[in-house]
Amino acid sequence: MTSLSLWQRACLRVLERSLNSGCSRPRHFTTSFRRDASKPLAMEQYGSELLRNFSIIAHIDHGKSTLADRLLELTGTIQKKSSGKNEQVLDKLKVERERGITVKAQTASMIYNFNGRDHMLNLIDTPGHVDFAWEVSRSLAACQGALLLVDASQGVQAQTISVFHNAKERGLTIIPVLNKIDLPAAQPERITAQMQSTFGIDPEDIIRISAKSGKGVDSILEAIVTRIPPPSGSLAAPLKAFLFDSLYDRYRGVISYELLGDKVASCHTRKKYEVTEVGIMHPEEVPTDSLRAGHVGYIACNMKESSEAHIGDTIHRVGEPVEPLPGFQPAKAMVFAGVFPVDSSDFPKLEESIKRLTLTDRSVTVQRESSSALGQGCRLGFLGTLHMDVFRQRLEDEYDANIIITAPTVPYKLIYRDNKEVFVSNPTEFPETSDTASRVKEIQEPIVKASIIVPEEYFGDMMDLCFSHRAEDLDHRYLDSGTATSARIILTCTIPLSEIVTNFFDQLKSRSSGFASFDYEDAGYKQSDLAKMSFLLNAKPVDALAIIVHRSAQDKIAREWVKKLHKVIPRQLFEVPIQAAIGRKVLARETLSAMRADVTAGLYGGHYERKMKHLENQKEGKRRMKKMGTVDLPQEAFFDILSNKKG
Repeated sequence: MTSLSLWQRACLRVLERSLNSGCSRPRHFTTSFRRDASKPLAMEQYGSELLRNFSIIAHIDHGKSTLADRLLELTGTIQKKSSGKNEQVLDKLKVERERGITVKAQTASMIYNFNGRDHMLNLIDTPGHVDFAWEVSRSLAACQGALLLVDASQGVQAQTISVFHNAKERGLTIIPVLNKIDLPAAQPERITAQMQSTFGIDPEDIIRISAKSGKGVDSILEAIVTRIPPPSGSLAAPLKAFLFDSLYDRYRGVISYELLGDKVASCHTRKKYEVTEVGIMHPEEVPTDSLRAGHVGYIACNMKESSEAHIGDTIHRVGEPVEPLPGFQPAKAMVFAGVFPVDSSDFPKLEESIKRLTLTDRSVTVQRESSSALGQGCRLGFLGTLHMDVFRQRLEDEYDANIIITAPTVPYKLIYRDNKEVFVSNPTEFPETSDTASRVKEIQEPIVKASIIVPEEYFGDMMDLCFSHRAEDLDHRYLDSGTATSARIILTCTIPLSEIVTNFFDQLKSRSSGFASFDYEDAGYKQSDLAKMSFLLNAKPVDALAIIVHRSAQDKIAREWVKKLHKVIPRQLFEVPIQAAIGRKVLARETLSAMRADVTAGLYGGHYERKMKHLENQKEGKRRMKKMGTVDLPQEAFFDILSNKKG
C-alpha cells in the first residue's frame, strides 16, 4: 500500500471511436444524483446510432452553464434543488464560481428518452472568453454538433462569430439558440435578423428559450437527437480512443482496484498502460462495464508522468497499431510571465504543483528560470492575461501556493545579420541597445487581428483607444441596421499583441460602458522599434523588473514605473536613486531620501561646531554606505509592483 501511494495516476477523458472490449464489474460509486449508483450503466445498449456528442458554444455570459444545468435537470441526470435552480453544476473550480465564468471545458453524459428509445447525449460545456479558445477548439474535435447560444438582449458578440466559424470549419451541425427571451431588454426579432444576416441562419431553425426559467429548453433536447448526426465508428474495427482532456487525481494512488486486464498504448509516446477503470461523467465520474464506439468517457491507467498525456493523442490496444485520428491545432502561447515562490525554499513544491495543474490545462508551457532578485522559478506561457490570472488563482486555491508573477511579455523575434532568427520572451535575454545596433538586423513583434463589436455611440471612443495602442488598418461596417441608438458596428484592425496584454480590455469596457465585446486571432509578426528598459536602484539593475517597450511610449512608461517604485521600496539608511534607462540613457528618475537619525539629540549646550562635527561624520558614513551598500528590496515590494502593472 505504501508503494501505491507514490504512484502518479492520470485519469484520461477520451472520445472512444471503436472500443468494444468487455470489463469486469467495477466498484460501486456512491453519488447524490438521481441515477441508482449501485447499478452500473450497461453501455452495450447505447450503440452509435443512439449517441449524440455536442458542445455549447457562445460569447462569455450568454448562459452556457445555466443551459447545461437545465439540460441535466430535464434528463434526470441531477436532481432539481428544493430551494430553486441548480447553479453552474459543471463549473466545478473555485475560480469559476468566484468569477462567474467557465474556464475549463467539462463533460457530462445524459440519458434522454425520445420516441420510446433511450439516447445518450454527451455534453461538453465550453468557456466563452477569447483566452480559452483552445479549450473550445479541442472540445469541438470530439463532437458532431454544437448549440450556438446568443443572448437575446446583447445579440451577436465578437466571440460568437469566432466560435461559429470554428465549428463550421470542423463540419459540425449547428443548432442556433436564442437565450434570455424573457428579459425586459430582450429584442428577439432584431437579434434573429442579426443572426440571419451574420451567419446565414434560417430564422425557422432558431430555438427561442429562457435557460434560467427552463422555457423552451425541452425542444433543444429533441433538436439534438433529430438534427445532430450520430458519431461514426465500427465495433469490428480496432480500438481508437481520442484523448481530448486529462486530469490528475492525487488520491487514486492509495486505492486498490480490481484490474480490468486490458492494456493500451499511445500513438504519440509508444508507451503502454494497464487500464484500471473506465467510465463516463454523469456528471461526476461513474464507472461502467465498458466503453464503445462513439462514447465520451474516461480511462484510469497507471500513467506515472503527467507529460505523457498528450492532448490530441490516439490510444489503441497493445499489439493492434492504428492510424492516429486527426487531431487539432496545438495551443500557441501568446503571453509569458515568470512565476516565483515568495519563499525561495518553496520552489520544489511550486514546480510540482505547476506540473499537476498543467495536466488539466495543457495549453500552458513551462520552462525553468532563475533570477538574481527572485531566485529559482518557472517561465510560463499562457494564451492571454485572463488565462494567466486564472492559472495564478488556481495555484493559490488548489495548491496553497504563495507566488509572485512578473510583468507579462510576448514572444519577440530577433533577426540577426546572418539571418538567424531567435525568439525571446524573457526581457533579461533581450539584447541591449548597443548589441541591437551591431548584431541585430531587425526586431519583430507579434500582431493580432482584432475585432471589436460596439454600439454606434461609442465608435469614436473605440477609434481613439485603438489609435492610442498603435492599431493599424482600421476598418468598420455596420453589423445590423437599427435605430440611431441601437445600431452596432464591428471594428477590425491589426494591433501589436503587447498592447492588449496589459490594461487594454479594462479600458475597452470602461470607454464603452461595458457594451463592447472583443476578440482577436494571431496575425504573424511585424517589424517594430523596440528596446529593453532596465530599472536601476543605486545604479544597480534589477533583472526581474526589466521590460520591453516601444520607443514611442518609453518616456511615459519610464515615469510611471519609477513613481511606482518610489512608493513601494522601503527607505534605506542612505539616499537611493531610482532610475529607468534604455542602454546608457536615463529616461526618468526619482530619489528615495535616506532615513536620518538625530545624532545631535544627546548634545546639550557647547559650541555649535561640536554638533557640526557629528553631522559631518554622519554625512560621510552615508556617503560610504551609498557607495558600498545594496538596496534591500523585499519580496513584498515585488508583489506590490507587479500585482498592478501599467504601461
